[in-house]
Amino acid sequence: VQLQASGGGLVQAGGSLRLSCTASGFTLGRYAIGWFRQAPGKEREGISAIGSGGTVKYYSPSVKGRFTISRDSAKNTVFLQMNSLKPDDTAVYYCAADSNLANLRKGVGAEGTYEYEYWGQGTQVTVSS
Repeated sequence: VQLQASGGGLVQAGGSLRLSCTASGFTLGRYAIGWFRQAPGKEREGISAIGSGGTVKYYSPSVKGRFTISRDSAKNTVFLQMNSLKPDDTAVYYCAADSNLANLRKGVGAEGTYEYEYWGQGTQVTVSS
């Protein structure tokens, strides 16, 4: 059972990236998914979450209007489309899965470590100025 975030890279300010969260060993569509990020020297920040049905979505103020979370059940994947990237978006990005969207919702817009059923390996996003 594994959760994996991918799609990170180096991009100039104002650019875009699309991150993917994929699962192996379990069906991602049964879980709510959250995206988190952690910059060097900072606590982990919850930035977005999506319910298992794909219609309920949450965003932190720091990314609202620039990032879009979505899911493709057929591909067993959740995406995070990141537009208008800023140097402050530089961080390692992680995805997490939990049966209860409310648990993930608590982490959106908050900093700290939360316990979820699954955490994925992170992907580095670097935004140059």
